[in-house]
Amino acid sequence: MSGFRIEHDSMGELQVPADALYGAQTQRAIDNFPISGQHLPREFIRALGLVKVAAAEANLTLGHLKKGQVAAIRKAALAVASGEYDAQFPIDIYQTGSGTSTNMNANEVIAHLAAAAGTKVHPNDHVNYGQSSNDVIPTTIRVSAALSAHEQLLPALKQLKKAIDRRAHQLRNTAKTGRTHLMDAMPITFGQELSGWSAQIGSASARIEDALVRLRRLPQGGTAVGTGINADPKFGAAVAAQLKKLTGVRFEAMAVPFEGMAAQDDAVELSGALKTLAVAMMKIANDLRWMNSGPLAGLGEIALPALQPGSSIMPGKVNPVIPEAVTMVAAQVIGNDTAITVAGQAGNFQLNVMLPLIAHNLLESIRILANVSRLLADKSIAGFTVNKERVNQALAMNPILVTALNPVIGYEKGAATAKKAYKEHRPIMDVALETTGLSKAELSKLLDPLALTKGGIHGK
Repeated sequence: MSGFRIEHDSMGELQVPADALYGAQTQRAIDNFPISGQHLPREFIRALGLVKVAAAEANLTLGHLKKGQVAAIRKAALAVASGEYDAQFPIDIYQTGSGTSTNMNANEVIAHLAAAAGTKVHPNDHVNYGQSSNDVIPTTIRVSAALSAHEQLLPALKQLKKAIDRRAHQLRNTAKTGRTHLMDAMPITFGQELSGWSAQIGSASARIEDALVRLRRLPQGGTAVGTGINADPKFGAAVAAQLKKLTGVRFEAMAVPFEGMAAQDDAVELSGALKTLAVAMMKIANDLRWMNSGPLAGLGEIALPALQPGSSIMPGKVNPVIPEAVTMVAAQVIGNDTAITVAGQAGNFQLNVMLPLIAHNLLESIRILANVSRLLADKSIAGFTVNKERVNQALAMNPILVTALNPVIGYEKGAATAKKAYKEHRPIMDVALETTGLSKAELSKLLDPLALTKGGIHGK
């Protein structure tokens, strides 16, 4: 018994660890949900602390809390936001679907810290004044995801795009064999190939930014069912203004809080944009793996930076570990999106009841995409080298270059020339000299790989 103290709530008394900063309601959730051992992430607890600061400041402005109470709440909630007390948030992700347990966890910790500093503050009557878990948790999802996207993901994507653009410029005049259906096709430059990747990342960033426009609308002020019972009518707008002041992000009050509490469509939309980014990054990573493959028995067009030994039994083997990590992150994000999609459908009447799951998966997707984007930029894109000898050899042997002769010799003769080159394993230039009647100078001009990357009709 010496390691515990007795706390009470509306359901009665309960033993709580003596050194815990939380109270009975948090302890009940700990006891009720020993499921995964996973807790809501740092980004969510940070945002929850900021929401509590903003709510207290709004209530002070509106005349509902005393200055001393608000000062104590602010100091304690900022400490929660900064991560000083993350160990005091032990509730499992898989808990009550509204996240009530986590909201009360924050209320209890903040009240305990305020009381320890000399100001009597009640978790419900003061820290939670004008609020309900039903608007606090949906608001915190939006705040945490918006902050993570603005601070982590979008800068990481900017860094990735910049790295791709830099290499595209460096390799703008280096031709290679293009491929469709994984088969040899007309030549392109490495710069052109990378420009496609860059455009994918740019489009992904634009989709995320567009989704954030709606995600920044907060349902705070709706309280229990969206009507705003027990909250000042000006409370929602005041909280959004305080959060904007605290974070620099343009949060605003949702015009219809019923939407943001009963549905999580904005989170589903953002998750969909993250999934689209994951698909783009899967494509880029797989292209890098193919280009790096071999290096002797594969394409061997590039060499990715060697980061670690690739085998416990095969000496000298080096694997494309960063692109492999990218593909695993992409798979996880796609899975997270599926879970978020299902959770988004769990809105019955006035409340969605899979909020903690949405929070966890959305924030995980943002975090791992941001982290792996930086790794892809710094440890793969920035440092790969081109095997120009291998690339040029493949270009010289590529019969598909004969496509450029179509306007001069026609499709049928071009097909016959390509088939002969394939059959005899000879460079297309040598075979074309025999079959087309064109001079070497004419063919050199028509079949110049770099010139062919510019499109248009050659030889006219």
